[in-house]
Amino acid sequence: MKKLEGVFPVLVTPMLNQTDIDWDGFCQNIEHFIEAGVTGIAINGSTGEFVSLSKEERMKAVEVAVDQIKGRITLIVGTAAETTADAVAYTQQAEQAGADAALLINSYYAHPKDEEIYLHFKTVAESVSFPIMIYNNPFTSGVDIGLDTILKVGREVPNITHIKESSGSIGKARDIVRQGQDDIKVFCGSEDLAIESFLVGAVGWISVSGNIVPELVTELYNNVQEGNLEKAWSIYDRLLPLCAFLEGSGKYVQIAKRAMELKGWAGGPCRLPRLPLTAEEDAQLKAILADLDVLVTELH
Repeated sequence: MKKLEGVFPVLVTPMLNQTDIDWDGFCQNIEHFIEAGVTGIAINGSTGEFVSLSKEERMKAVEVAVDQIKGRITLIVGTAAETTADAVAYTQQAEQAGADAALLINSYYAHPKDEEIYLHFKTVAESVSFPIMIYNNPFTSGVDIGLDTILKVGREVPNITHIKESSGSIGKARDIVRQGQDDIKVFCGSEDLAIESFLVGAVGWISVSGNIVPELVTELYNNVQEGNLEKAWSIYDRLLPLCAFLEGSGKYVQIAKRAMELKGWAGGPCRLPRLPLTAEEDAQLKAILADLDVLVTELH
């Protein structure tokens, strides 16, 4: 069983057009991430447009990623679904295909209560044997999972081992770390709270900006782990304009995909209803990427 810690870029699903996935580009991107030295990657997350993919596409993405990685890095698969039965099916398929762990959020339309969230997580986790990272993101799911529920599910379900904490409250991350102890470990899920999360005890970061600057986010994490906080903060200062743009724009998927194109990787359009960046947003992104030295200047 691979250890879940470090920075995991959460990958875009590259498209040739609004209909067809660019599977060759998907594989090429994975190779780029491996070459960049990342600990692992996450696929079929929000940044990967999982809600815009068919069941068959989501499952194929897992199979393609497993085959491409061949055990060289850790693979986390987003297995979110509105119903518990569908989440079980996605999670079981990810395990059977050879992924290392699943990332599971609560139902995102039903706005379930905490006892319903607990049962959802428990049912899905008990249908498999590999690790489950639960996910608290009130901005997309409409529910901020209670601290007691997070601690309870981590304590009572052995293979629920981690939480991606994206509420934006550093206090909540701190409390999960301090009270969760060995029952559940925290991954940062906020682009603009990375070092802060590490300092209160987070063991990793599932990062949208890691799509765009995988070497830099990995370097940031390594410097924190080595106690080089001054160097880590210097890297973070460089990253924060990108992180703030991703968090504040409401267009983190479009930003990530366009950034991939601008750095010469596979990106492509998003599926409707997501529209491309405006001219002003595109110019802002290019300026940020130029400052980070990752802009391929011949692209426009």
